[in-house]
Amino acid sequence: MTPEPDTDTVTLAHGNGGRLMRRLIESVFVRHLGNPWLAPLADAAVLPPFMEDDQELVFTSDGVTVQPLFFTGGDIGSLAVHGTVNDLAVAGATPRYLSLNAFLEEGLSLAELERIVESLAAAARACEVQVVTGDTKVLPRGLCGGAYFGVSGIGLRPRGLALGAEGIRAGDAVLVSGPLGDHGIAVMLAREAFGLGGTLASDSASVLPLTRALLDLAGLRFLRDPTRGGLATVLHEVIHATGLGVTLEEARLPIRGAVRSACDMLGYDPLYIACEGRVVAIVAEDEADEALRRWRALPQGHEAQRVGTLDPHHDRLLLVNDWGGERLLQELEDDPLPRIC
Repeated sequence: MTPEPDTDTVTLAHGNGGRLMRRLIESVFVRHLGNPWLAPLADAAVLPPFMEDDQELVFTSDGVTVQPLFFTGGDIGSLAVHGTVNDLAVAGATPRYLSLNAFLEEGLSLAELERIVESLAAAARACEVQVVTGDTKVLPRGLCGGAYFGVSGIGLRPRGLALGAEGIRAGDAVLVSGPLGDHGIAVMLAREAFGLGGTLASDSASVLPLTRALLDLAGLRFLRDPTRGGLATVLHEVIHATGLGVTLEEARLPIRGAVRSACDMLGYDPLYIACEGRVVAIVAEDEADEALRRWRALPQGHEAQRVGTLDPHHDRLLLVNDWGGERLLQELEDDPLPRIC
């Protein structure tokens, strides 16, 4: 008789499609994420009618990897939900359904997996989305850092809503919804790298309230969540798409002291560090103050700032200080903090 595998950790047998895999899916994933469309043996979900004539479908897909799996302010489970929900939100959509592909490493403790899936389920409930289908694979020890997730999402937005670089004009305002770099630095501190520690929390959260607050503004041009590569990378994408430059005002950039200190010590620039609960908006000049007012009325937007302007006089990303000094911010090439989202 074959001995029962160690059931305190994920084993290769949990991915073989047999009894242990069924038990894992039922006892962890279905128990926390279960709904009428998530069945242990179903490879596809049949969704009820949920679309009106004045709406259009928005679809996105995301891969999630972070080390460590748990950090102050979040974990890979909540991050998996927030990343996909936020990609839909900045497209102007209301998220409705998610699929979840879990890639688990042999040796991951079942207690840790339980914590991750419980957090993922709580984030989904808070975002009012449902995980309706998925898949589980187990990889040999040493291949995936504990767990990876692939998440796809479906949302709905008003038909004809246009949010993109093609609408951006010279003189438009660049807004950010809150402090920059919190997520990336929180993850780095959780690694206890370089002997550093601290209590800075990741900003991992749904940005849906922030995006909803601006969608009826006629002058709203563009929304984006500044994840990998941070604010600077989002703005370089805008520059490439429009041919316009962006001038940032250093004094207006919302960056926490802990983030600045960590970046100064380690040679990082917070403008290139990932956020997971912030929004970059580009708005017509005459509606910038109204957009800021709306954001600052929300708990997650009370530190929002106007940080820059679309400039027709150059095609670069320039940072200007109070004394008129300028620094050219180049496009990111190296990844300063791997596995942060």
